[in-house]
Amino acid sequence: MNKVVHIITRLDMGGSAQNTLLTCRELSRKYEMVLVHGLSIESQMTDREKETVDRGIREAVERGAKVIAIPSLVRRISPVQDLKALFSLWRLLIREKPFIVHTHTSKAGILGRLAAKLARVPIIIHTPHGHVFYGHFGLLVSRFFLLTERLMARITDRMVALTQAERNDHIALSVFSPEKIDTIHSGVDVDRFMNVRVNIAEKKRGLGLNSKGLVVGTVGWLLPIKGPMHLLKAMSRVWESHPETNLVFVGKGDLEIGLKEEARRMGVSDKAIFLGWRDDIPEIMQVLDVFVLPSLNEGMGRVLVEAMAAGKPVVASGVGGILDLVKEGQNGFLAGPGDEKGLAIAIKKLLEDKEMREVMGKRGREMAQDFSVEKMIEKIDILYESLLHSDLVE
Repeated sequence: MNKVVHIITRLDMGGSAQNTLLTCRELSRKYEMVLVHGLSIESQMTDREKETVDRGIREAVERGAKVIAIPSLVRRISPVQDLKALFSLWRLLIREKPFIVHTHTSKAGILGRLAAKLARVPIIIHTPHGHVFYGHFGLLVSRFFLLTERLMARITDRMVALTQAERNDHIALSVFSPEKIDTIHSGVDVDRFMNVRVNIAEKKRGLGLNSKGLVVGTVGWLLPIKGPMHLLKAMSRVWESHPETNLVFVGKGDLEIGLKEEARRMGVSDKAIFLGWRDDIPEIMQVLDVFVLPSLNEGMGRVLVEAMAAGKPVVASGVGGILDLVKEGQNGFLAGPGDEKGLAIAIKKLLEDKEMREVMGKRGREMAQDFSVEKMIEKIDILYESLLHSDLVE
């Protein structure tokens, strides 16, 4: 079996970590899979989150993957820890002797690819899982990451983009040439969201929702880049004509306290429900009437596929990889990033038209099949095979 080493800074409930775990789990019967990660302390996971992540790791190990933690591999920039991590990764790769090193996200991508080059690994692949060239940081920091990625591209044999938009950005910004980029959508366990039985009225009561009104919801990190404040402010326009509608936030993050304070200031604390991190997302999806993802930048937006698989119409920002998932007027509506009025108009359209919600939900369910775990694994396997049989491996 050919050995493949995957490297990522943290294993948490984020899309990049879950995507990487799925890849290692599903391909471990064909390749000798080694997953290297940091301690994930920066994720500040709750006990329930950690239990879910640990369960995913156990499943990968049971399938045959080897999982190795490197304490110095942290997400933040730390010169001392970064040098330690680089040395640890280099030493590990010398010992493991893989044919392929596949790195994930910016920080692990830089250290992992450098270590792989120093260890003379034949094939180096990188998946950014989105990028930080705009929307995340200020101009100078964004420029630094762009220049760094251009340098790292010189030692990278192939990049995996999650969406066509991500691929286009890397080409337009002269990071990678077109022939070195493969587009492989992040895989989602769509069956988990399609085959759900839940008593809607009972679930609403359990979540503290108004039994009479419709429900608008979002799932994800409560961070500025995800745009949750824009959604809350957009809902102020929606509540003018739909006062019984509930807004549900599922997730946690730096903006949680600020969002709750803004909801109190707006006098809508009884309508804006904050559920924190949950492990019953498939059941919660069934309670929603409209799903919204108001991100200012988004690598792909796996949660949109989950909502589509659950048969929900979606409203999202027309940015990044979202454009691969949401087709205007077919499975939902698009608004500009930060466009609170546009979000409100789209949400109201769906709340006021049950037939439209049902038609778009059905169409989204059909479209979700294109983003299944099986399709992702098949494409990654084809990529590995093509590289293993190329001139890169002597």
